[in-house]
Amino acid sequence: MGDMIEVTRLKGSKIIINAELIESIEETPDTVITLTNGKRYVVGEQASELVSRVIEYKRRIACSGIRGE
Repeated sequence: MGDMIEVTRLKGSKIIINAELIESIEETPDTVITLTNGKRYVVGEQASELVSRVIEYKRRIACSGIRGE
């Protein structure tokens, strides 16, 4: 999925968003992801889970750059 992470909308549908475009994640109490282009998504995951997914994405990018994959 490259630079994408999967998230779940409140009604259960899955969407894929570009992790590089995430500007902020807040719990209000629903979790709201705001992208750099101003789009907002309300999702079922907690902010801590989303942060973990972004960190994992960043690790994949860093490791692929080191190994030249």
